[in-house]
Amino acid sequence: MPRKKKGLKFELLPRPTKDENGKPLLYARPAIRRKWSMKWLDDFCNKYRGLQKGELEHAFNTFLDAAVIHMADGSRIETPFGSFSIKLKIKGDFSDPKKVKHDDVTFGGIEYIPSKRFTQELLNHIEDGFLKDTDPYDREAIRANTTHEEALQKCLQKGYTTINHFCYHSGLKYKAGQRFLNSLCEGDNPSFCRYKEGTTYIYRPVVQKEAK
Repeated sequence: MPRKKKGLKFELLPRPTKDENGKPLLYARPAIRRKWSMKWLDDFCNKYRGLQKGELEHAFNTFLDAAVIHMADGSRIETPFGSFSIKLKIKGDFSDPKKVKHDDVTFGGIEYIPSKRFTQELLNHIEDGFLKDTDPYDREAIRANTTHEEALQKCLQKGYTTINHFCYHSGLKYKAGQRFLNSLCEGDNPSFCRYKEGTTYIYRPVVQKEAK
């Protein structure tokens, strides 16, 4: 069989969960993780899509201003690339609706559901499938992941952790700790979920009933 040379490159990284032999299970993510700015995309559309310079950026800013006005009452905004609506969360566990007070419900972020058209257009551009990038995973990353997992367990006495709390126990700098915690929220079966309270990100383990 000829060696595959084309495709969207992906890398494999360890999850905190392990198989029956004690080895970390893996998850895949794109190996090339560039970030294109709005200005770059605006310039691209100016050169190759016939838009005036600044037109795309202005359209996005106008959309943001208009969308939040109509989303603020709970409405969903539908666009060619997906729909947007407010997410809510309840502080605490309730089974009786009568016990839920107004202040128990808070803003939980923005829900985005990609449109079928957007999804299909993207898939149409991934013509050659997927290509594994170099080795399955870095051995040093596996060992570091084990150390970080031990630090993580120390942080979960209250059932959740924050980036600063995890960095204190793991010895990592803020950005490195943030990357590790965010990696636990990625993949098809994430072991953690992330949400924001004020200016602080909260990381909680995904319990079995949430994973179903």
